[in-house]
Amino acid sequence: MAALVSVNVGLPKDVPWRGQTVHTGVWKEPVAGARMVRRLNIDGDGQGDLAGHGGEMRAVLVYQLDSYDYWARELGRTDLGPGHFGENFTVDGLADDEVCIGDRYRIGGAVFEVSQPRVTCYRVGLRLGEPRMAALLVAHQRPGFYFRVIEEGEVEAGQEIVKVASGPEGMSVREINGLLYLPGHSREQVERALRIPALSPGWQASMRALLDQAGDDTGPGGGNAGLTGGAAPPPAWRGFRPLTVTGMQAESRSVLSLTLAAPDGQPLPAALPGQFITVKVPADPAGLPLVRSYSLSGAPGTGSYRISVKQEAHGAASGYLHAHAAIGSELEVAAPRGTFRLHEAAGPVVLISAGVGATPLLAMLHALARSAAQREVWWLHAARDGAEHAFAAEVRELLAALPSTRCRIFYSRPRQDDRQGIDYTETGRLTPARIAGLGLPSDADVYLCGPQGFMDATAAALRQAGLDPSRVRTELFGAQAAITPGIAVPVTAKAPHQPVGEPGTGPDVTFARSGLTVPWQAHRASLLEFAEACDVPARWSCRTGVCHTCELPLLSGTVAYSPDPVDPPAEGNALICCSTPAPGTDEVVLDL
Repeated sequence: MAALVSVNVGLPKDVPWRGQTVHTGVWKEPVAGARMVRRLNIDGDGQGDLAGHGGEMRAVLVYQLDSYDYWARELGRTDLGPGHFGENFTVDGLADDEVCIGDRYRIGGAVFEVSQPRVTCYRVGLRLGEPRMAALLVAHQRPGFYFRVIEEGEVEAGQEIVKVASGPEGMSVREINGLLYLPGHSREQVERALRIPALSPGWQASMRALLDQAGDDTGPGGGNAGLTGGAAPPPAWRGFRPLTVTGMQAESRSVLSLTLAAPDGQPLPAALPGQFITVKVPADPAGLPLVRSYSLSGAPGTGSYRISVKQEAHGAASGYLHAHAAIGSELEVAAPRGTFRLHEAAGPVVLISAGVGATPLLAMLHALARSAAQREVWWLHAARDGAEHAFAAEVRELLAALPSTRCRIFYSRPRQDDRQGIDYTETGRLTPARIAGLGLPSDADVYLCGPQGFMDATAAALRQAGLDPSRVRTELFGAQAAITPGIAVPVTAKAPHQPVGEPGTGPDVTFARSGLTVPWQAHRASLLEFAEACDVPARWSCRTGVCHTCELPLLSGTVAYSPDPVDPPAEGNALICCSTPAPGTDEVVLDL
C-alpha cells in the first residue's frame, strides 16, 4: 500500500546564482502535523515562478522514495532527504511507470488527480548542486509528477494513499514524459495522450504540436515540435550563398521589395509560406557585414525569393539596401527557415498584421490563392495611412481569387485623399475592443505578425474573444524578449555589446537579430553563456539540453555539444545552452 512519507513546504526566497539572483520556491522542508491542501497550494508553500510552476494543474509535486534511493546510488550522495527534489509529497510507492495520467488518489481528507509529469528546469539542479540534474531526471526516466487538487482537505505524513479511480488510456507518467522529451514520438501514443481529459493544457498543446508534425511533410530532421511549438524541413543549404537582385519594387513610402535569384538562373528551393531568409548586407564602418533576417513576401515555389524591407529611421542595413541595392547586385543569403508557417487545415484562417508585419502573411495569402483554398480567410491589417499601406492592390487581387474572404483595413491617421470603403474600412487602430466585435470564428487558425506590443495586445484580445491560444501563431521581427525563469530582470535592459575582458581569439560569433559580431572567448562554457556576457536577449530554462527553449536556427557554422542533448534539435538548428563553436569552424551565425 502506498503511503505519504513526508509533507514538504517552502516559501520562495532569493538565492545567489552565477552573479545573479534567483527567486525560487524549490527549497522545501518537511513539516510535522496536518496541513491543509487547497486548490492552488498547500498552506505554507509557494512557487517563485508561476509561469513554470504552480497553478491548478501543478498544485502539488510528488516524488518517490525509490527515486531517492536510486539517485543516492547514482550520484554517490548520502545527504538526500525529503524535499531535496523540490517535491511537496515524498511518497512510498506511486512509481512513475505505474502511476497514470488521470489516476485519482485519496490522501487524508483530500482527493488528487495526476495531471502531468514534472517539467524539469535548472532550479532542481541549483537545489542539489548538480547542474546536470534536469537532463538526468529525463534521461533516467524518473521525473516525478504533479497532482491537481480535486477535493481540498487536510493531509499528514504517515497516511495511506488510496487509489479511487483510474485514468483513461492507462498512460503512465514515464511513458508520456518520454513521449515528449525523448527521441521517437509515436503517432499512436500522441493520439492516446490527447484522449486523456486530465492531461494539463500545456501538455495537451505539446501533444497537438507533435500530432501536427506527424501529419506534415517535413521529412526527417524536423526536431521536436512538442517542445519548440513547430517544425519545418531542414534548410535547403548550409551557410550563406550568393543570390542576385533581379527585381525591385517600391511598395509604399518606406517599403522596398527585392527579388532574389540564383546567379546561374537555376530555380531556388521552395520555401514554406511564412518563412524568412537571412541576408549579409555589405560591411558596416567597422568592416563587419550586417546580418539581418527578412520574411519572404512573395508567392512560394516561383524559383525566386522576394523580401520587402522597411526603411527604418536609423537602420544601417535597411538604409544600405534602399540606397544602394540595384538590379544585378549580389547578396549573401542563408536558406529559408522558420516554424512560423501556414499549416494545411480545412477550418477558417485569420491573418492579422501591422505595418511591414504583413510580409510573411502575404506569402501565406499567395499560397491560399494559388491552391484555390476553400477555407474562410480573414485579412486584418493596420497601417498609418495609404502612403504607408504596402501591398494594398496585391492583397485585393489575391482576396478576390478566394471564394470566402473577409477584409478589414485600419488606418490610424488617414490622409484626406484616402478613401474609406475603398482604400481602408476603419479609422483608428486595430484595438482589442474592435477585435472582440469582429465575430471571428472560434475554431480559426490565427497567424499574427507586427510589433511586440501590437501582438501582445492582439493575442490577449483573441483569447478573450474565445479563440484557442494554442492556435494563435506569432512572428516577431528583431530580437525576441528574453526568457530567464526566476531571474530578477534589470530595470533597464542593456544594448548588446562586446563582452568584458580580453577579446576572444576564436571564430566570430554573430547574433543576427541583435546586430552583434564578436570573437569567441574560449573560457565560456556555452554559446548561451557567451550571449549572456554580451547582454544578448536569450531564452532558456533547463540549461542542459532537455527543454529546447533555447533552440534556434544555426545560420552558419557548426557547434559541438557537451552534454549531448536528450533529443537532438531540428537539422540546421542548435541548442545554445549546451553547445560551443566546433573545432575548425570559421564562424557561427545564430538567429538570436
